[in-house]
Amino acid sequence: MHAATSPSPGPSAGAAPLRVGLIGYGLAGSVFHAPLIAATDGLALDTVVTSNPERQAQARAEHGDGLRTVAGPDELFDAAGRLDLVVIASPNRTHVPLAHRALEAGLPVVVDKPLAATAAEADALADLADARGLLLSAFQNRRWDNDFRTLHALLGQGALGEVRRFESRFERWRPRPKGGWRESGDPAELGGLLYDLGSHVVDQALALFGPAATVYAEADIRRPGAEADDDTFLAVTHTSGVRSHLWVSATAAELGPRFRVLGSDGAYVKYGLDPQEAALRAGERPVPGEPWGVEPESAWGTLGALDAVRPVPTEDGDYPAYYAAVARALREGTPPPVTAREAAATLRVLEAARHSAAESRTVRVTG
Repeated sequence: MHAATSPSPGPSAGAAPLRVGLIGYGLAGSVFHAPLIAATDGLALDTVVTSNPERQAQARAEHGDGLRTVAGPDELFDAAGRLDLVVIASPNRTHVPLAHRALEAGLPVVVDKPLAATAAEADALADLADARGLLLSAFQNRRWDNDFRTLHALLGQGALGEVRRFESRFERWRPRPKGGWRESGDPAELGGLLYDLGSHVVDQALALFGPAATVYAEADIRRPGAEADDDTFLAVTHTSGVRSHLWVSATAAELGPRFRVLGSDGAYVKYGLDPQEAALRAGERPVPGEPWGVEPESAWGTLGALDAVRPVPTEDGDYPAYYAAVARALREGTPPPVTAREAAATLRVLEAARHSAAESRTVRVTG
């Protein structure tokens, strides 16, 4: 089992905040990145890049009139000297070229998942970051989901014995496509659930149980008018011997358990999604020292076997820990909370899954 990143302390007293440029102010930028950056001691949102005048106005309304808004990344990079970090939350097809430009400009980078289209591209970016001595991290916020943190703690305690199978579902009921690049059938857009929600469930499985040896996948387009996969299953065999069965779907009229983890001494079963995304979408914001990511006792998972099960208190979710760890890495040189090499490992599994689904065969993961 791999160690999870712990929340990090704030900057030393009197240190000036690190200035952050955010590229993209759609769902990822406005709901996830900007609020979490603003809530992080030692970081200050300086510049937002969006060509949409309404989103520019929204950003200033949400983060103050002193926020600088620009229409394109050229304006951001022309003033690279005013920034200490660039966060890329623009469409998937732009991640690699923008990350490359940021690194070439001497700026540390956080990139929303997926970091790239391929593991080779991710490794090339990691090589560039290493050569420049710059931070490059992928935003895998769901390592700080409440259920993942709880399961990680249970595994550390040996509460399940030897884990044999890890089942993880990220399912939704969206019977009609919403459109947009996330559901585009253009391969350049990296649309579809395999690279969207699949990035999360695969990253979690690898973080918990180590590298993948083989992958079998089924990727289907179920909804009328849909262009990209919307109902996908992956079976991952880890080199540790654990088998991960992972589902991502937009067509689930009845949601299965978020986690069902089977071990030699018992099972952990947890329903429901971490509450942090819903809270952020509703306009709630994390405040240091105040409760955040808390769910009611009625939503707790259970641990045990058959009728001998007990509820397990769910640890609070902690998305703010990601950017706290980024701030610490920039100031103190500690490892980033999620590395580019870890992102490349996830992409190797996703690539293998794509080939498996297309060819109806099990694929060995290399690299």
